[in-house]
Amino acid sequence: MRKPRNYDEDLKALTAKARQLKARKQSQLGELVEATGADNLTIEELAGALLSIAAITDPQRREAWRKRGAAFFSGERLEQATGPRTGDNAQPAAPHDHRPSSPGAATGAA
Repeated sequence: MRKPRNYDEDLKALTAKARQLKARKQSQLGELVEATGADNLTIEELAGALLSIAAITDPQRREAWRKRGAAFFSGERLEQATGPRTGDNAQPAAPHDHRPSSPGAATGAA
């Protein structure tokens, strides 16, 4: 005879796994913010930028962002190969920003 399945125990295990995955995702997002240099932005600036980006649905722009992100993770410099880009939400770096200015690179507009 088969042993009955303990659904409560399975649910607890799945809940714990989901909690673990969520914590890992949050940690990785924080690491990504630091790795990209976005930790120099205020929390309001970062939130505004992310809200702006999330509202854009243009598949070409999103694909350009995907390629740039893939290049970032592989250590390549995609923006040098494709040249400077411009976009409707591109802005030059602030005067106090010591990072190289790449106006359109953040938008990925083609």
